[in-house]
Amino acid sequence: MADAKVIPFDDDRSRQSAQRTGRRRPVPGRRKAEPGPQPLGTPAAPVSALPGAQEAVEQASGARAADRQEQRGGWDRRIAGGLSFLRRRITGEYDVDEFGYDKELTDQVLMSILRPFYDRYFRVEVKGVENIPAEGGALVVANHSGTLPLDGLMMQVAVHDHHPAGRHLRLLAADLVFMLPVVNELARKAGHTLACSEDAQALLERGEVVGVMPEGFKGIGKPFGERYKLQRFGRGGFVSTALKAGTPIVPCSIVGAEEIYPMIGNSKTLARLLGFPYFPITPTFPWLGPAGLVPLPTKWTIQFGEPIPTDGYPPEAAEDPMLMFNLTDQVREQIQHTLYKLLVQRRSVFF
Repeated sequence: MADAKVIPFDDDRSRQSAQRTGRRRPVPGRRKAEPGPQPLGTPAAPVSALPGAQEAVEQASGARAADRQEQRGGWDRRIAGGLSFLRRRITGEYDVDEFGYDKELTDQVLMSILRPFYDRYFRVEVKGVENIPAEGGALVVANHSGTLPLDGLMMQVAVHDHHPAGRHLRLLAADLVFMLPVVNELARKAGHTLACSEDAQALLERGEVVGVMPEGFKGIGKPFGERYKLQRFGRGGFVSTALKAGTPIVPCSIVGAEEIYPMIGNSKTLARLLGFPYFPITPTFPWLGPAGLVPLPTKWTIQFGEPIPTDGYPPEAAEDPMLMFNLTDQVREQIQHTLYKLLVQRRSVFF
């Protein structure tokens, strides 16, 4: 049998064929690498290589560093201010007027405690606060409601935080406030004083802004069914005080406070035993215990009206009962009319 002819893999004819086709012969045992996906365009240059990019990065880094430095400086100032405040409290190096008003404690502590309720809980909207004079005495007369006197405190924050001249409101409070432990001291520190004509006139003649709620317990303790209906304004003592001091009267209407504790009943027996003018019964109190004292998060509006001048009357006008009656009725009607107008504009009790 004839020998078979073996053709080697690298014979001349194979090489010549490969040269003619322009392809390389594959190497035995090695897989041919498949080409990867090709980029659609030229590779992007790094950000730092763009014109002006390096400067922008440096400026941004510098701004962030400056912000961090400013924050650290702010915290340092706060800590230093707090330590200085505590030192003055301990050493007694602070001023209190003859009524017990502590301006520094009110500005730095008491207002800071009330402000979250004002800004976030009741979301108070203030209108017409510029109607309170920038200087000199003024008597702010407001409606009273809400079972507990939170409306007076929110009105105080409104004047303190929003008046263009940074005025402070000095509230006239009932005798009961100054008979309660702790509450008595805090009320004095916050600038509140007894609701009597002598104290009110002294403050007005000193150029203070004084707040009064003539309805008293009749307004704050009225049932929920009579909400936003003003009660009697007394015998016009606040008008006589304003006439004697020659200061304007600024009507103020507060909407939202009536619904924080809907008063559906009044336990007169418990009120007599405890010495209170009324003992409220609400949908949550006393049934839920201390939790029933949490007010409902209603939306508030406080509007200060146009001032009513009193400096044009003669000195003997303060003794004229007819004039006092007419001015009292004018203030009451203006507050009631504004209450109705705000209620019509209100979309919801809570929003």
